Amino acid sequence: MSKGNEMTKMDAMPHHLGLFTDLYELTMAQVYLEEELTAEAVFSLFVRRLPKRRNYLLACGLDTVLDYLQTLRFHEDDLTYLASLGKFSDSFLDWLRDFRFNGTVYAVPEGTPVFANEPILEIAAPLPQAQLVETLVMNQIQLQTMLISKAQRVVTAAKGRPVIDFGTRRTHGIDAALKAARAFYIGGVAATSNVLAGKTYSIPVAGTMAHSYIQVYEDEAAAFRTFAQRYPGTTLLVDTYDTVEGVRKVIELTQTLGADFKVGAVRLDSGDLLALSIETRALLDQAGLDSIEIFASGGLDEDAVEYLVSAKAPIDGFGVGTSMGVSADAPDLDIVYKLCEYAGSGRLKLSANKPILSGRKQIFRLSEAGRYARDVIARADEVLPGQPLLEIVMRNGERLPASYVDIEAARIYAREQTALLPEPIRALAPATPPYPVEVSQALSVYQKEIEDRMRG
Repeated sequence: MSKGNEMTKMDAMPHHLGLFTDLYELTMAQVYLEEELTAEAVFSLFVRRLPKRRNYLLACGLDTVLDYLQTLRFHEDDLTYLASLGKFSDSFLDWLRDFRFNGTVYAVPEGTPVFANEPILEIAAPLPQAQLVETLVMNQIQLQTMLISKAQRVVTAAKGRPVIDFGTRRTHGIDAALKAARAFYIGGVAATSNVLAGKTYSIPVAGTMAHSYIQVYEDEAAAFRTFAQRYPGTTLLVDTYDTVEGVRKVIELTQTLGADFKVGAVRLDSGDLLALSIETRALLDQAGLDSIEIFASGGLDEDAVEYLVSAKAPIDGFGVGTSMGVSADAPDLDIVYKLCEYAGSGRLKLSANKPILSGRKQIFRLSEAGRYARDVIARADEVLPGQPLLEIVMRNGERLPASYVDIEAARIYAREQTALLPEPIRALAPATPPYPVEVSQALSVYQKEIEDRMRG
């Protein structure tokens, strides 16, 4: 997809989203306006702690957030509904009617590895505006970051074998399924079964057949023959009744029909995938069908894929559904969107185990021997060794040209960035020690100044 197409393509989320917010965002915004608390605020979005089985996360969802911020409007039916709640003044409703986000956004590019307490994005805007957008910003970054990170684990386990997204039917809703397919593709998944996602994001689509197709026919071989003749090079599902017998029927039809029967792969969807793949490969090879590949699916996750690959199962690709589609082992992130500066003065919380680093920040990523070695979270105006990660992507409510990233470029970037992590961090098992993240001396001193002031 060209950059031009990416810039004009309609996001899968509708643009009538003014009310996609928590009620208290609106009530707080009204008070801010009434009390003239409209100076610039900085909110930082970050994950407090990584899930137990994650050594890192990949940031994702920025494109959705920027599109939302640039197009956010309150329509007349929205305002009529809010008026019916009896909580909002006419002057506040007028403010919403004219609402245009005119803030600045700093963010790491999609596909960037991030760690606990590192800002994924920071928003600087008049306080009522920055507060009002919290809900959707958190929702989309949390969802897409969680899912791309799960997908990247599956891709890592597959060790170069293609992974296909089969998760749509059990993903948590339409928007989640579409955003999942996009995140998965950036994270290295080869294709999706979701046709709307393919159209919306220019992602390759792929699919085989369901067991119901086989069941419709009285004769399994007839089902194979009809489908393969209609779709040359297709993948045939062979486990509806008996996997090995299904493979034998494919072989028989291939030999009977010769060049008229073209099959690209057989799909194993149940049973002992290791043993069945070995037997299937042997049968196909004995019949001179070494060009027919083996595709596996059925309750797979990164651990199952890693086991099959490590055991040298002759499987050429994997279809992964529910586990990846809902990030089953880590279905949420401890993500927060916190005020860290108001009117030029740092802000923080003193709540136990809920730290906030004050002020606008930058992350510097340092390398050693060609690998990323450690990160330093610093104040935004510091200049330290290493690669600065946070970039300005929106100014005065308008996306900057650099924020429009081709999905293929994002996919390549994610792959390259992940490859630069130390091997123990890229592995599926928890890394000991974890990737080091430090706080700069200047930020530590500033943090202490704000703490002392707050404790008064």
